[in-house]
Amino acid sequence: MTRNKFLSAEWRKLIMANYAVDPAVLLPFLPAKTELDYFRGSCFVSLVGFLFKDVKLKGMRIPGHVNFPEVNLRFYVKHFDTVQNKWKRGVVFISEIVPKPAISFVANTLYNESYTTLPMRYSWETKDGELTVQYGWKKNKKWNSLELIAETTAIALEAGSQEEFITEHFWGYSTRRKGVTVEYPVEHPRWEIYKVKQYKIDCRFEELYGPAFSFLQTEHPVSVFMAEGSPVAIYAKRIL
Repeated sequence: MTRNKFLSAEWRKLIMANYAVDPAVLLPFLPAKTELDYFRGSCFVSLVGFLFKDVKLKGMRIPGHVNFPEVNLRFYVKHFDTVQNKWKRGVVFISEIVPKPAISFVANTLYNESYTTLPMRYSWETKDGELTVQYGWKKNKKWNSLELIAETTAIALEAGSQEEFITEHFWGYSTRRKGVTVEYPVEHPRWEIYKVKQYKIDCRFEELYGPAFSFLQTEHPVSVFMAEGSPVAIYAKRIL
């Protein structure tokens, strides 16, 4: 990477619940100069919960903002870079929830993201050969949750799999204003994943993400898996 590193951290124990959706649902959120990215003819949104660990902004830790959970709703896009003559595969966030107001302020101000600050909690437990991971976030006095029980040993991603498609998007895109798109690189190694035995999703989608996503309340994800994660780096943005 030639750009300056803006943020470094670890993303760990990423629960990813993936829903196949009508592309028309996502078009109003699509940044200029990007296209929806498809996997085997399907378009996906993912509800993702994970731990943000050892966070540093430009190499500096912010007291009280080093370790915390995040939950986001995201979808997948691609942008053709005419200078490099190649497609870049990326992510657009509908909403990102964290318990730390400084993180929300920085991300919304500098990267035009859609962060919200809410009370959150998480837990990891290994017991009797099983790994239980839970993330919770509270809005209007009601807790939402994303949780699962998985095997304790992570395995390699399968080439060409849906899990590879979901995890290997290395760019972020957001709308700065109408017709103007922000792009930033996200760097991390190839992740390993855990086989999920059972999961539970208790999410008030319409209340959190608006009427366009109310249908997810009764929709079943086409897949749920958990990635171990890794150290990550987010680099300086540019305007497309």
